[in-house]
Amino acid sequence: MRILSLGTREDGRAELERVGVDPIAIPILLAKQRTYAVSIDDLPCSTVNILKQTALALGADCAMHRDVIRGRRRRSRVVLFANRRQLGRICERLLEQPPTARAVSEDLRRLVRQFESRRRILKVRDVALDLSERTYLMGILNVTPDSFSDGGRFLAPEDALAQGLKLAADGADFIDLGAESTRPGAQPVDAKQELARLLPVLIPLRKQTNAFVSVDTYKSEVARACLAEGADMINDISGLRFDPALAGVIANAGAACVVMHIKGKPRTMQRNPKYHDLMSEIFDYLTECIGRAALAGIAMEQVVVDPGIGFGKSVEDNFTILRRLDEFRSLGQPLLVGPSRKSFIGAALNLPAGERLSGTIAASVLAVANGANILRVHDVDVVKQAVMIAERVIRCHGEHDV
Repeated sequence: MRILSLGTREDGRAELERVGVDPIAIPILLAKQRTYAVSIDDLPCSTVNILKQTALALGADCAMHRDVIRGRRRRSRVVLFANRRQLGRICERLLEQPPTARAVSEDLRRLVRQFESRRRILKVRDVALDLSERTYLMGILNVTPDSFSDGGRFLAPEDALAQGLKLAADGADFIDLGAESTRPGAQPVDAKQELARLLPVLIPLRKQTNAFVSVDTYKSEVARACLAEGADMINDISGLRFDPALAGVIANAGAACVVMHIKGKPRTMQRNPKYHDLMSEIFDYLTECIGRAALAGIAMEQVVVDPGIGFGKSVEDNFTILRRLDEFRSLGQPLLVGPSRKSFIGAALNLPAGERLSGTIAASVLAVANGANILRVHDVDVVKQAVMIAERVIRCHGEHDV
């Protein structure tokens, strides 16, 4: 007798086939393989009670505020516990209930569909990348004097170009070119200085490599000039918030973008950052970023989300994000994670930035296991090797319909 560890649908299917289960029954049984915990915010207590009773009738359960049953609250957050099969049946039964409950059914179907689908398409210019096939790597190229890890190393355009070509040769799918440090406490750089650092590298890099070129900026003026010179993507640490014109510039160019969560601004973000509900606040922030992109006319296939490791987070916050990273799959967008050499690794290992490669590899592999589609790293070659092995263990392409 043993307890099985069935991390993927393929593992579950293989075990059922070994048992000799009727093939018709296999999809039904696989739908019971995993239990989901679904958080639903701010429901009227009448709907909470309907959801609770529906869940219990189907063998699932629903947690709610203790005062709901006493009639002391009008609204409550809930956490619904159910397997895949139960979720489908709950959705069906809610359709027979009042409008608020029917709306929960529709939202729940959409949410589970987005979470369970491993397929993530990213359109970069005229190329559609299927990020479900493998993890894509973004190599970091800082042309700055003060970045936390490699500041000053590639300030000369010829040095930066050589490093960019090396990153591409090492296997980088994207090269992320940044000319303003966003480390904690960093001083801002004006658009003129930023472009003076970027363009002498971007222009020859675009001509000499097939890797996509991303520009790490939150300024519309910088983005416009770089996109005109062939940049493929804008990586905005502010999630389209610092410069209201940036989203329109990206949309007009038909470019891809990364929208990241940040609490505060680089100069102040690490001054004792506090959250009431870390994961919920980041999720809501990124949801708003996606909406802002859509309103500006950026296609959803061109939007990547980034929870912003190290940007207004404590050491433990960063570990929590990595541990619970797959929650962001519910957003339905490709997920980028950038753990490379960051201070939370240094704090855990008591190591300076230049000695955090092992920690970076561990964080990168766990990020992939928990749903990351793109990794932003300094050491592309060794991270690529680690990820290739990790993918042999964890990759699963199974999808379901709700």
